[in-house]
Amino acid sequence: MRRLSIFIFSLFNILIFTGCEDFFETESDRQIFDPALNEKVDSMFYTLGIMKGLQQVADQYVMTGEMRGDLVATNIYTETDLRELADFSAGTSNKFNEAYLYYNVINNCNYYIAHRDTMLLTGSRKVAIPEYVEALAVRAWTYMQLAKTYGEVPFYTDPLVSIEDANRNLPTKDLQGICDALAPELMKYSGTTVPSYGSISAGVLNGGSTSEEKIVESAKIMLPVDAVLGDLFLETHDYEKAAQYYFNYIKTTGLVAHQAIINPRNYSTLLYEKLPNDMSVYTNDDDPRYFSWSSIFNISGPQDIVSYIPLASNKLRGVTTELPRYFGFDFYSTTSGTSSSERYLVERQIDASSAYTNLNKKQDWYYVPSSSVGTGTTIVKTADLGDMRRFATFKQVTREDSTFNVMTKFISANVPIYRTATIYLRLAEAMNRMGQPEAAFAILKDGINTSTATSYDYFHPVDSTPGSRMSTMEFLTTKVPFFSKENSSLFEYNWGIHARGTNYTMGAFSPYQLDTLVAMKMDDLKTLYGITPTGTLNDTINALEDIICDEMALELAFEGNRFGDLTRLARHKNRSGLYGADFGSLWLSRKLAYKNPSKSLLDEKNWYLPLK
Repeated sequence: MRRLSIFIFSLFNILIFTGCEDFFETESDRQIFDPALNEKVDSMFYTLGIMKGLQQVADQYVMTGEMRGDLVATNIYTETDLRELADFSAGTSNKFNEAYLYYNVINNCNYYIAHRDTMLLTGSRKVAIPEYVEALAVRAWTYMQLAKTYGEVPFYTDPLVSIEDANRNLPTKDLQGICDALAPELMKYSGTTVPSYGSISAGVLNGGSTSEEKIVESAKIMLPVDAVLGDLFLETHDYEKAAQYYFNYIKTTGLVAHQAIINPRNYSTLLYEKLPNDMSVYTNDDDPRYFSWSSIFNISGPQDIVSYIPLASNKLRGVTTELPRYFGFDFYSTTSGTSSSERYLVERQIDASSAYTNLNKKQDWYYVPSSSVGTGTTIVKTADLGDMRRFATFKQVTREDSTFNVMTKFISANVPIYRTATIYLRLAEAMNRMGQPEAAFAILKDGINTSTATSYDYFHPVDSTPGSRMSTMEFLTTKVPFFSKENSSLFEYNWGIHARGTNYTMGAFSPYQLDTLVAMKMDDLKTLYGITPTGTLNDTINALEDIICDEMALELAFEGNRFGDLTRLARHKNRSGLYGADFGSLWLSRKLAYKNPSKSLLDEKNWYLPLK
């Protein structure tokens, strides 16, 4: 009976057709229960209804993912529900512990999947297939979020449409069970393009003009089936399949990681004394392969986005969000201008943790001195600037005699789910665990592209035990075939993710090298855990996994991924047994020790919220 409320809510909150004021308006007055689902336009109506369901989980998704991670800190203004998440004391009454919101989405997907006629044709094209596959993908993604939050969760794939249905004795599944149940059907549709209905207006800001209208590209609110499959297999440690589906998405969409500019001269008031006199910034603002890193979080036309949940610009236009306010920005203010100081809130409820700040500060920033530009000789120096992404992520504000930092990723009221960087970093995680740390590190350092493959020996490392494993070049030609004859032309330009914050990481002359960083992580292993690694491939894999974990923090901080990333990596480490069967749990506990959790994180059951 304790869980019955979840299903009663999901039964009576099917949201397929939205209200006329919502920016997901379907212009349909058809009723939800027992529609025939035999009209071609029904797919669009149902899909937009499912997307509205995702809007309603957006705040919960981010807060449960970030407050329990290592990148945020509470302060004197933090409300009780957020504080409980942060110290792992949240119970069933916590407002961010609402599993029924996820089950609303699942029940909508189940209803559509069960009733949609997928054989409807426009010419020879099965017109309903993209939306059908989207429903499968959203359902799988939603079940993943439930299992990552609650452990084992009630599982059903037929729609609940009556009280009798809700009272059934439902089985429970964990991540592995969910993958086993849902992945086979998803795999049939690998490569399917997401639905697209053009651009949608999410409304004009409360204090704005038509120039401050929020425009949503409908294709980017959809979840790609291959990205979801990659996640399912990564969460369940099937690294080869995870890499296969991430790469398939990259290949079929031509997804490349463009260079993202963060020019330190823009922050000269903060960094003036540290800026090197001989600095040459390695960027070209006129090159279409470059974009401003801060534009990832634009209110309209956000860059680097694969999928996101857009929230409305005001309550008249649909579902709104508290995320900007939690981090110190009044998105719904009637004050004109998104940069107005009046929109920034001293009473922000979430700050960056010292772990986040220190991680950023300890990064080297790499540059080519002006004296070597155009000489044909590459010299790369380092400067003590740290990772520049922290300055694009946090804006320093002075108001009411207080100077404070406001996190800027949600000043657009958009919640990223997949970015280009997300896909590539998870691919790196999978490839590393497949025994290919050089290939994985290339995603951080140079980007996997045809020019770096031929310009120097990075992709041809000499293995200390020849024949013990596939060479990096062979791996990237056959297993994850960036360099196959068929695919190589797609990846002429593909930049390293770490370069986004630290500039010139590329090539053999940059100090940013795998061996150097791995050695530093192995020293940390001795210092923090008293473990002396022997320098095997498995030691390198564990060290690089920590480097990838750091990169996820630098690039994806505060977007809702962090606690899920940490627990997934902890499970990888536990499963490998390299430093003991519970090393991953110990690793996670140490990362979160500063939060003084109310429960021991050495016990995996304490990673989860209680299910109502």
